[in-house]
Amino acid sequence: MVDMQLLRRSLADLDEETVLRLAGELAGQGEDEAGWALEACQDAMKEVGDRFEAGEYYLSELLFASVIMEEVLDVIKPLLNAGVTGGKGKIILCTVQGDIHDIGKNIVRSMLEATGFEVIDLGIDVPPEKIVSAVEEGDIRILGLSGVLTLALDSMKDVVDSLTKAGIRDRVRIIIGGNPVTEEACKVIGADDWANSPYKGVSICSAWAAEA
Repeated sequence: MVDMQLLRRSLADLDEETVLRLAGELAGQGEDEAGWALEACQDAMKEVGDRFEAGEYYLSELLFASVIMEEVLDVIKPLLNAGVTGGKGKIILCTVQGDIHDIGKNIVRSMLEATGFEVIDLGIDVPPEKIVSAVEEGDIRILGLSGVLTLALDSMKDVVDSLTKAGIRDRVRIIIGGNPVTEEACKVIGADDWANSPYKGVSICSAWAAEA
């Protein structure tokens, strides 16, 4: 069994060699083990973000952590894919306008793909009109909005309002996620649900897909 605490500490400390060694030990392990590793990495990336905010890490360290995380995801994703039995439909993901953070979004994207979703990733700093167009053009039932900055909450509300104005709000269920997101914010924004971890987000989306 992989030492998840060591994995978390090593990623937070940017110890790429140890992280990749531990990730390699996941080979042959089950889907649960891969899921726990994702959770450990998520916690580590949160700590990296905290260190960045505290001035302990700079942008170069933040980017390096993201690179290591992507390397780990390359190992974990096939292990999660082993449990996929069928498609769950399409889902749009994006980081809303005014925010360029995408680490959390990318983790969620990998987990959603691993569990059978076809993910349309619109990227970062996405304006409401682009999101509205994507919902209009595709057979989309779920929309995931991500943001790390507090200003992202206003952008998320702009998206919901834009969908309502376009007359297509009822087409999609909307889930929001990121550091500033809370239950109260979810109500104000007008989203259907919210998540403060990738596991919760994927669980909610999977439940919605099962109802379709």
